[in-house]
Amino acid sequence: MQTVLLTGFEAFGTTPINPAEQVAKALDGEVISNAALTSRIVPNTYFKCIEFVSLAIAELSPDVVVMMGEYGGRSMITVERIAQNLNDDARYGVADNDGVILQDVLTAPEGPTAYLSSLPIRAMVQAMRAAGVPSDISDAAGTFCCNHLMYGILHHIKENNLDVRAGWIHLPTLPEVAALDRNLGVPSMSVETAKCGVRAAIAAALANQHDTKEVIQSRLQI
Repeated sequence: MQTVLLTGFEAFGTTPINPAEQVAKALDGEVISNAALTSRIVPNTYFKCIEFVSLAIAELSPDVVVMMGEYGGRSMITVERIAQNLNDDARYGVADNDGVILQDVLTAPEGPTAYLSSLPIRAMVQAMRAAGVPSDISDAAGTFCCNHLMYGILHHIKENNLDVRAGWIHLPTLPEVAALDRNLGVPSMSVETAKCGVRAAIAAALANQHDTKEVIQSRLQI
C-alpha cells in the first residue's frame, strides 16, 4: 500500500479558520485508491514549516506529498505549477505566526530560482472537475508561507534524492470566514466541497505517475 502525506497550514494573519487545516483533519486516516493517507497540521512560520514537513517525510516515507493552504480571493481549488525561491510577505502587510516579515529573502540561497510541482497537475484538475468541484491550474503561489513551504520541500526532496512526488493545492476561503464584514464579496467554498475536490485530486495523483498531455482550459484570473 502506498502512503500519502497530506499537510494543511494552521490559521494565520486575518484567517481565523484555515480551510487547509479543516480538510487535512477531515481526510486524515482515509484510504484513497489503496493508499493510506496521513495528515499533519503545519505551523504557519517561515523555515520551521519546512523542517516540520521534512521530519514528517522522514517519519512516514510517503510516496506522494500533497501540501495545502488558503488563497483568499480565489473561487476555485487551484493546483500550483511552480514555487519560486523568494519570500516577500511585507507587500501583503501580514506576518507569519512568529511575527516574522520577510522581503526579498531567499528560501535556499544556494537553490535554483524555482521548482516545478512533481504532481500531475492537469490530471488532478481534470479529476476535480469531473467530480463537480471547480478547479484550475495556478502559476502564482504567492510569496508567503505557502510558496515558501512548497519550494522548501521540493528543494529538500531534490537535495536528498528522495523518491517522492510533491506539490501544492490552494483552497478558497471558508464560507464562515467570507461572511465576516471585512470579507464580504470574497469567494468561498465549504469544507465538504473542498474535501471532495482534494480526494479526487489525490486519487488522480496516485493514478498518474506522469501528467496527461490533454489541454486543460483555464479561466483563472489571479
